[in-house]
This record gives sequence, structure tokens and C-alpha cells, in this order.
Amino acid sequence: KMADQFYCRYYVGHKGKFGHEFMEFEITSDGKLRYSNNSNYKNDFMIRKEVILSPAVLDEIKRIITESEIIKEDDHKWPQPDKIGRQELEIKMNREHISFTSSKIGSLLNVQESEDPEGFRIFYYLIQDLKCLVFSLISLHFKIKPIP
Repeated sequence: KMADQFYCRYYVGHKGKFGHEFMEFEITSDGKLRYSNNSNYKNDFMIRKEVILSPAVLDEIKRIITESEIIKEDDHKWPQPDKIGRQELEIKMNREHISFTSSKIGSLLNVQESEDPEGFRIFYYLIQDLKCLVFSLISLHFKIKPIP
């Protein structure tokens, strides 16, 4: 059903002396979380991980997005992608489809100095929350040694 459709994708990256370096994750309504991280620094290689999330975790991700109220925001006053990099957030949820693009955020100061500090702050904190959750899920799932 259309109302049950859920999709969330976040990308942050830049093209520099080490080529195209980026981190991206994607979460689909069937609970699939795909994570990729590409860094050519010191000859690093692409990391790709995929996990299936439980319905409870998927519901928590939807709750985080809903409570952030990001759906009400508009990115037209946010800093545009530049040579430092770009980030993208795409969300399909509750018959809404939003897509945001901005420059990379170095610190909260970049947020406060933007033309839309309130909206950009919501984006900044939502990204922090989602990244933190995704990194935790990936590291928990792929732990080699059991935690004593």
C-alpha cells in the first residue's frame, strides 16, 4: 500500500585528491538497511554492509523522522553543495516525498550562520540521530567478538 511505503536515503561526500569519498545509507520499507562508505585515503577500500531491521527498529526510525518535523522544512535557503562537499537526504513516508540537498556541515556554527538556522538545525540534528543509529546498528550486527 502507498501509505505503508517508507524510504530513507542519506548521502554525504565530496570529490577530492582521493577521488570520490562518500558515506551513504538507505533504509527501505521491507526493513533493509544498506550502508556504504568509500574512502581512498591510505588506499582504503569501499565498505558495504547490509542488514535487515526488525519492524520495531523501523518504527523507531520513522518516529525519529516524524518527531523531527523535517517534512515541514524547505532547503532553498540552505547552503548549496560546494567544493567541500554535499549531503542529500531523501525521505518517502506517509504519502510525503521530500528531498534535501546542502553543503556539508562542519559544525553547528555553519548552521547558525545559514539563512535558515531553524530549519537547517532540524536537518543537522536529524542527520546526527540517523547516522548515530545506523552506525550502532551496523557495528552491533557485525561485531566479531561477543561483548563479555
